[in-house]
Amino acid sequence: MIPNSKNKIVLTKRSKVVSNKTMTWIERLYLPAIFQGMAITLSHFFKKEVTIQYPEVQRPVSDIYRGLHVLKRDDLGRERCTACGLCALSCPAEAITMIAAERKEDEMHLYREEKYASLYEINMLRCIFCGNCETACPKEAIFLTERFVPSQTKRDKFIYGKDVLVEPKDAPIDISKRQTPEVLAFKKDKTQSHNK
Repeated sequence: MIPNSKNKIVLTKRSKVVSNKTMTWIERLYLPAIFQGMAITLSHFFKKEVTIQYPEVQRPVSDIYRGLHVLKRDDLGRERCTACGLCALSCPAEAITMIAAERKEDEMHLYREEKYASLYEINMLRCIFCGNCETACPKEAIFLTERFVPSQTKRDKFIYGKDVLVEPKDAPIDISKRQTPEVLAFKKDKTQSHNK
């Protein structure tokens, strides 16, 4: 507190004197303020449009944009996911649900390991696209892609299962831009058991 010459306590030196000047007759009609606002509005008519016509036109996104998830397959077309649950544990929004099952003899061409995810779901309404699932996965089974999550009218359509998440065998999704050069060099080393 700062004492001043009149022995009043002043709390700040930034105080401003408020003027109670009376408005003129034109100012009371608010016409100058209305015309000023209309001038600003009209000036926006002649500026370049910033709106894009999505989905016909899409904005370019970064190479490491975090969009729709994909469950990757290996070189033989088998699912990489082993249902270890690390992606679900690392998810801060608790958006990932999975149920593990054991691979049968006649399913060796479908799944890479003895254990696989018989149910794998991601609730896109809860997902915050942080990328923790991608980082936590030891098998490089889940990645976030450049694809957008399409809009829906029903909430239950935002729960994506393996039918949406697993990449198709005939059209693999390129995720090489999301990996560092060190990871790509490590993946070329076939002596590592991870890369077999």
